[in-house]
Amino acid sequence: MSVQKTGDIALDHIIGEMVDTVTNSKDEIFQIGEESRNEFEKLNSELADTKKQVISLIDEGDKLEQKVRFSRVRLSEVSKQFQTYSEEEIRKVYEQTHELQMELSMKREKEKQLRERRDDLERRLRNLEETIGRAEALGGKISIVLNYLTEDFKHVSDALEDAKEKQEFGLQIIEAQEEERRRLSREIHDGPAQMLANVMLRSDLVDRTYRERGVEEAMQEVKSVRALVRSALYEVRRIIYDLRPMALDDLGLIPTLKKYLATIEDYNESIHMSFASFGKERRLDTKYEVALFRLVQESVQNAVKHAEPKEIKVKVELKSNAVMIVVKDDGKGFDTTQKKEKSFGLVGMRERVDMLDGELNIDSSLGEGTIVTIHLPIN
Repeated sequence: MSVQKTGDIALDHIIGEMVDTVTNSKDEIFQIGEESRNEFEKLNSELADTKKQVISLIDEGDKLEQKVRFSRVRLSEVSKQFQTYSEEEIRKVYEQTHELQMELSMKREKEKQLRERRDDLERRLRNLEETIGRAEALGGKISIVLNYLTEDFKHVSDALEDAKEKQEFGLQIIEAQEEERRRLSREIHDGPAQMLANVMLRSDLVDRTYRERGVEEAMQEVKSVRALVRSALYEVRRIIYDLRPMALDDLGLIPTLKKYLATIEDYNESIHMSFASFGKERRLDTKYEVALFRLVQESVQNAVKHAEPKEIKVKVELKSNAVMIVVKDDGKGFDTTQKKEKSFGLVGMRERVDMLDGELNIDSSLGEGTIVTIHLPIN
């Protein structure tokens, strides 16, 4: 058992580590996506400004180029008619033309740089878009993986827990069978066996009384022996009924449940038992009658032992292809989300219902009582 618990702890630790790792990776990818989006916004804004500057420089360059053409024409005219102009005027026209050409060259160089910057920004934006897309896709995939880890591995843990419960339930069944054998042995030894031994002794006494004291006193002893035999027979029948009610084979499910609930009420005077049946009363296959009787018996015994109810209601509805049973009590109820140790009664009920492809639903809350609903398809 300790090895199994160690294995469970190791599995939980591994799953926990995987969940933490994947969660951290998801956070990192989300952070990368956020940083990429922020960078994208920043570069997009810079690209818009760069485009405006490029357009402005193109416009300024075009205007400046027109001035340069005019200046060159002017310079050409001055050069052809240099005798008309003074040296100072010629030099001034030449310098003005040169300055305009230099300014135009600088404008064009700046325009070129801005165009290159624009192209670089557009390329980086495309890369960032791809990065953001990959981050979002990867984040989605990691969310799926995380969901598998948290949900599907939870199902694995639940399945392992369920398997462990079933194993414990199987061991509990073996233990219960041995305990039942010991109980039957004690009951038969202390009850019918003792009574029959007493009958044997009293029968010898009847024979001696008849020879020594006469018929009348012998008949009195015979009456005592009859009483002992009757008591022994009653005890034997009681033990047999606990093992399997004979009325179930002779009369069927509904009459046996009525008799059983009446007996429970006799033994528990503070609890009122209510029974109602719907549908046409008929015999069912033995496996269904036994299963339904044991399910009602377990539900009622759980209520009597643990719920402290004032009333227990049992309803049975016989349909053409199914049986519906509801066991309701007004006791203290319990929290169905909390598993109680050694609650093998409920595990046994679920096992019995599952074997017959049925459904078992237990609705309870603290202070609100409990409703057990059983639905079995009848084939």
